[in-house]
Amino acid sequence: MKKSQRIKKNQEFQTVFKQGRSVANRQFIVYTLKKQNQEEFRIGLSVSKKVGNAVARNRIKRYIRQSFLEMKDEIKPDQDYVIIARNQAATLDFHTAKKNLQHVLKIAKAFK
Repeated sequence: MKKSQRIKKNQEFQTVFKQGRSVANRQFIVYTLKKQNQEEFRIGLSVSKKVGNAVARNRIKRYIRQSFLEMKDEIKPDQDYVIIARNQAATLDFHTAKKNLQHVLKIAKAFK
């Protein structure tokens, strides 16, 4: 995942939270915000300390990034996505995490 595809600044996160739409399932909450004239989608990740220790949090973030990398051709490029992992996401393996993420992105109408 390229650095240009990541949301890092707090102000950008806040913009997506305030102006975007949210959908959720038991494992993830996804905020989407449509951006005009944007060539690639951008994602921001948030995993609370309540989810687990640093190893578990980093594992979830790796799973999410890899899932987006594998689905990049199917996802709308003109949007920003902020994914928040819930407590139940800590117990998932990669394939289940990807399936749950696809489910919530389908509800959010993030696919072309």
